Parts: sequence; structure tokens; C-alpha cells
Amino acid sequence: MPVLDDFKKFALKGNVIDLAIGVIIGAAFGSIVSSLVGDVIMPVIGAVTGGLDFSNYYIPLSSKVTADTLVEAKKQGAVLAYGSFLTVTLNFIIIAWVLFMAIRAIGTVMKKEEAKPTPPTKQEELLTEIRDLLKART
Repeated sequence: MPVLDDFKKFALKGNVIDLAIGVIIGAAFGSIVSSLVGDVIMPVIGAVTGGLDFSNYYIPLSSKVTADTLVEAKKQGAVLAYGSFLTVTLNFIIIAWVLFMAIRAIGTVMKKEEAKPTPPTKQEELLTEIRDLLKART
């Protein structure tokens, strides 16, 4: 069964496992950002704008829809829930911004690590001593 052996080699590679862990952490991070937007940012925007609540913004696509809230409107018929889209778009922008800042910070740390001089190896120390001894003889 060479196909199964190849699949096992592929699935157990470090990169695939790292990717799986990244996806799981990303999903958890998405939940955190969704909560941040829904529970912290949107209420503040609503308070600043006098009660603006994107979650209940919709356009009824049926004459049967007469409700004031999105949940009730969806029960009555088809609606175009653009407020939900705005919230998800805001979630995406925040996630993208946070990831950008995190990657930028990691890049800065990596540059600092690369800029640090590496300690000399034992061989380099011995060669330095030999060079210094040869200079002292002349």
C-alpha cells in the first residue's frame, strides 16, 4: 500500500502538524476577536453614535417582514443582513491588524537576534590566539 505509506509520511511531517496547530489557535483567536468586537467595540461605537447597533441593520427582501430586530425578521422571511456583514468585516480588519502587528513585532525581535554578535567558537578562539602570538613575534 504505497499510497497509505506516502500519506502517512505527508500527514506526520512537522509542517503539517504545525499548520494544524496554527489553524486551531487561529480559530480560538477568531473567537476572542469576535467577542472583542461584539462585546467591547460595538457597544462603545453604539454609545458614541447614540445607540447605533450594526447587528440589527437589514433590508427586508419580502413584504411579509415587518419586525424591528434581525432575529424576528429572519423568522418572517428573507432579509439582507448587511449589519452582520459589517460586523464580520470589522472582525476581519481587527484580526488582520493584530496579526500584522504581531508579525511585525516578531520580525523586529528576529532582526535584533540576528544583529547580536555570535560568541566565537573554540576554533575561532584558538585561531585568534595563534594570530596574536604571530603578531607578537614580529
